[in-house]
Amino acid sequence: MSILDETKEKMTQAEEHLKNELLNIRTGRANPGLVTNVTVEVYGTHMRLQDIANVTVPEPRQLLISPYDAQNASHIGKSLEKANLGVQVVVDGNSIRINIPPMDEALRNDMVKLCHRKREECKVSVRNVRREFNEKVRKQKANGEIPEDVMKGLEKDIQELTDNFCKRADELAAAKEKEIVTI
Repeated sequence: MSILDETKEKMTQAEEHLKNELLNIRTGRANPGLVTNVTVEVYGTHMRLQDIANVTVPEPRQLLISPYDAQNASHIGKSLEKANLGVQVVVDGNSIRINIPPMDEALRNDMVKLCHRKREECKVSVRNVRREFNEKVRKQKANGEIPEDVMKGLEKDIQELTDNFCKRADELAAAKEKEIVTI
């Protein structure tokens, strides 16, 4: 695998991580991504919620969780309350309803700030990948494996990848911010 392919792969991993983090940020609407990281203790082990239940959005401000095994409803309800998502959890027979309260201006601002923080973490990750691979290229040049013009070309290509991934992180965060501030 070439250095550029490795660089792109690692930067893509940072971008995917950002996408997953942004899914978990609350907006004014119900989003199944809100509960993707919740784990539930059932059958003597911890399992992801999405592996033991179906999550749907019947109304704009409500999630409906239907366990595949009805006996798990109370366990899921307890795990959702422990997750401290800032939502109202109602165990309703064999299903769980999550009512999502409307967000006030202060909470919207907090979510936007969280969005900014996640974007910056992604950009830092991308820049760390750039530094790591630039060092590899310089080491190859120092060992005489590649000439200087090839090193300069690779560094330029790595910088272009870095710029593209940072721009995509900005775009992802901007889309999420728009979703947050939309009432």
